[in-house]
Amino acid sequence: MTSGNDGRPENTEVTPEQPRERRPEDEARTGKSFDPDTTMQLKAGASLPPDTTMQLKAGVPLPPDASAQLKAGVSLPPDATMQLKTMESADPDDVAPVKPDVTMQLRIPIPKLGPRRSARQKAASPPPLARLKARLEPHARRLAPHVRRLRPVYPRPGRIGWRRWMPSWRQWLGAVLASAGLSGVFLAVAYAATDIPQNLNTYATQQDNVYFWSDGTPMARTGWVQRQAMPLKDIPEQVRWAVLAAENESFYSDPGISVSGLTRGLWRTVGEGDTEGGSTITQQYVKNVYLTQNQTVSRKFTEAMIALKLDNRMSKDKILEGYLNTSWFGRGTYGIQRAAQAYYGKDVSQLDAGEAAFLASLLKGAGLFDPTLSKANHERAVERWSWILDRMVEIGKLSPSERAKYRTFPEPLKQNPLYNTGKQSDYLVELASQYVKKSGHVSDKQFDLGGYQIYTTFDRNREEALTDAVTKARNQGRKDHPESAKTAHYGAATVAADGRILAVYGGPDHRTQGYNESNATTVQAGSAFLPFVYAAGLEHGVYKTRNGPATPVTPESLYDGDDGVPVTTPEGPYWDRSGKKVAAHNDGNKSYGQIGLGQALALSVNTPFMQLGMDTGLNKVRDTAEAAGLLASSMGPQVPALSMGTATPSAIRMASGYGTFAADGTHTEPYSVRRVTRNGSKVALKVPGTRKAFGSTVARQVTEALTESFRTAHPDAATATAPVAGKAGTTHDDTASWYVGTAASVSTAVVVYRIDLSKSLEPLELDGLAGTTAGSVPYGIWSKAMSPLG
Repeated sequence: MTSGNDGRPENTEVTPEQPRERRPEDEARTGKSFDPDTTMQLKAGASLPPDTTMQLKAGVPLPPDASAQLKAGVSLPPDATMQLKTMESADPDDVAPVKPDVTMQLRIPIPKLGPRRSARQKAASPPPLARLKARLEPHARRLAPHVRRLRPVYPRPGRIGWRRWMPSWRQWLGAVLASAGLSGVFLAVAYAATDIPQNLNTYATQQDNVYFWSDGTPMARTGWVQRQAMPLKDIPEQVRWAVLAAENESFYSDPGISVSGLTRGLWRTVGEGDTEGGSTITQQYVKNVYLTQNQTVSRKFTEAMIALKLDNRMSKDKILEGYLNTSWFGRGTYGIQRAAQAYYGKDVSQLDAGEAAFLASLLKGAGLFDPTLSKANHERAVERWSWILDRMVEIGKLSPSERAKYRTFPEPLKQNPLYNTGKQSDYLVELASQYVKKSGHVSDKQFDLGGYQIYTTFDRNREEALTDAVTKARNQGRKDHPESAKTAHYGAATVAADGRILAVYGGPDHRTQGYNESNATTVQAGSAFLPFVYAAGLEHGVYKTRNGPATPVTPESLYDGDDGVPVTTPEGPYWDRSGKKVAAHNDGNKSYGQIGLGQALALSVNTPFMQLGMDTGLNKVRDTAEAAGLLASSMGPQVPALSMGTATPSAIRMASGYGTFAADGTHTEPYSVRRVTRNGSKVALKVPGTRKAFGSTVARQVTEALTESFRTAHPDAATATAPVAGKAGTTHDDTASWYVGTAASVSTAVVVYRIDLSKSLEPLELDGLAGTTAGSVPYGIWSKAMSPLG
């Protein structure tokens, strides 16, 4: 097809489609602009397919939608078009020829122009930033549509309800990928920046705890934390796998951390404040030797980073060896070797799978799984012991036939044989350590790390005198009453009026009897409780009518001292639940008639004090006894028998209570430690509390009655001017015999009783073991311990 000079095909006929005043083709040639929507159509002589057009767009400004359509006179494929686009040109001769493309489009670009810049206008080479920008621009253009899709548009078009505010899946995917990338970069940087500490923590330099007498001389040294490191080759494989089955069965295949366990541990630390972790053995080893025991997110993260590095630098066997030698097993022991000795009295090399499974259970928390501490602990220990053995079977480290051999729980020793201080001083150490932990807020684990210097209140001379006195009485009891002496117990304690515990006798040997007789609340106080009833009456008065005013009471106030006198209330006799009148009885069923309260206490007449307790109010009797130093947990039921000593105080508390009388009615809580340091630094202790139990006059009146009681029973034991006061105490069923008294502001309480600890804590009859009224065994011990009386 050829074209004429005017750009139209030859042999074409122009047929106007509609009347017009001027010819558009002429306007095209002249370069004049078309009016809007003005078109001209050239119809060829040959038939054309529908919509086959050739468009000429002039290089002059055109209104929107203004076009010239040429319908060719030759047949063209459907929808094939050829567009001629003209652009401004300085010279037609400079226009380069352009080949038609597959769409038959002829594009006439702006002709090339020669350089017109002067020498001064020569541009310098673009800067590096510009070159980088130029290189990145094509990639940015390609990514721009995808980025725009990730950009949130809220509310989202085309969605309804809550879906309008939800990100698209592309946005979710982008956020997840970005978070994963940033997390990976952060972890990589943290891993590179974390170093394995060169020094072990303070655990590695553990020390013994040293106890001192009141004069500053050493009393005892506890060697609980002497650790003996064992090479892994000397630790039986079944012991190793018992620990791994319990704590980290994938130890030899994991990278040193457990992602799921770490996540769980962080959740408990942050969300629940729980101290339980989710750590591998490598992490636990890192915590043991490099870090502190604090449960914080930062410590947990540092632990994980060090564990990863340590796992890459140290062999698994070395890590396991270190873990087994540094873990805490309770009873003051660190390491599997000391644990084997503490719980089974043997080396780790002699442990069987059953014993190893029990020791492995202690890693979960010795305070919860030591079966000797409580019944609940025993149940937990047995359950976890069985579970660990089953796990060993599941992971192929114990055959079912071997597992069948371990059906009986291997009971550990009752006491730690490594606790080596001395027969009697063990009881002193026990009291002092309990006081430090409670008053100084020191945990068991912290205390077992050692390094404490504990300055006690125990007086060496008084302790020796008390121990010697009880030991002689015990030996004599074995001779005089061999059968009864087998279950005999002698509790004794000496306490100063200012609360200092000066001496105790806890038992024959702590290593054979952990039961501390001086601190046991097992037997009733009996008539040794009467001074507290007397003090309550003197302090608060008595009530003759239910809602009437109190009537003052003096030592000369008379009460009926006959045996078997019924107890009365303002309304009449007091009846028990069986329908019987309640009556008091005197020792030996002796009657004394009308007797003053002071004299009744001196002679230990019971009946006046049961009625006095009712008249004063049993609640006031109870309050007075507790204010003087007896524990609320040791008080008996609030019934008339309370005044007869149904309370079960310990020897320490009875001595402290009588000391309140000697201190003019001011009570100081008994304490056994006066000062604690750790590596030279002072450890804060809670100051023992003091309170006014009753008035000074009341205290002196009670002391006068107790002084008369002592002189009446033992007229030649001390000089007439010696400040000695004391009283014997017996129970109605002859299950306990007491003597409690003070001399020079120091009080001592002694109790003799019988209990078969292998059967129960039920007291047994003394059967003459406590001696007679004239030759009382408790008084004999008391007088020797308090000697010289003056």
